[in-house]
Amino acid sequence: MKRAPITLQGSERLRTELRRLKSEDRPSIIKAIAEARSHGDLSENAEYHAAREQQSFIEGRIKEIETLLANAEIIDVTRLPPNQRVVFGATVDLEDQEDGGRIAYQIVGEDEADIRRGLISVSSPIARALVGKSQGDVVEVAAPAGPRAYEIIGVRYE
Repeated sequence: MKRAPITLQGSERLRTELRRLKSEDRPSIIKAIAEARSHGDLSENAEYHAAREQQSFIEGRIKEIETLLANAEIIDVTRLPPNQRVVFGATVDLEDQEDGGRIAYQIVGEDEADIRRGLISVSSPIARALVGKSQGDVVEVAAPAGPRAYEIIGVRYE
């Protein structure tokens, strides 16, 4: 199986979530199941069925995170030489050539992408257009509303 790249911060977020699921969520749902079970007839016990469903979700997420971490190639971008080239894990400051708007994106693994937090997947069209480019380069990205041009005004490894 191919190892999926993930940033050091992304792996830490997953480890934190895994610890919480195992040490807080799992014990509380086991307690909730025991409580619901004590109420008697399980066939019509909505609390019991809801708790079992929640337990199934928690166990599935634990397994998913453990698999992600086991198959991850953790990349610490702070150890990369600062050469101003866009690589996996770099944070890229962009200026829209049409309206002058500025935005920053960090290029991350597929499982840690979150556009609201400025984290874009390495396989996204904008990341593919940016990787390998340097500060000062202008890249054209195929966007849903049509092609957009961005100038790379900064590359950070943080």
